[in-house]
Amino acid sequence: MAANEDSARPLAAPVVLGEDLSRLSEQELAERIALLQAEVLRVTAERDARGGVRAAADAVFRK
Repeated sequence: MAANEDSARPLAAPVVLGEDLSRLSEQELAERIALLQAEVLRVTAERDARGGVRAAADAVFRK
């Protein structure tokens, strides 16, 4: 067996909302939280960028 078994561990499965969390370890839960927080930041940034485009378009087409 490999000296470092963590390197053989498969990559985390995609997050499924509503999934049963009872089988996850504390470390896996912490990783899941970090992943979801990063996703919230990514989605928020995309939404904010679209809001800026919308405001610019509204300013151009305002009567």
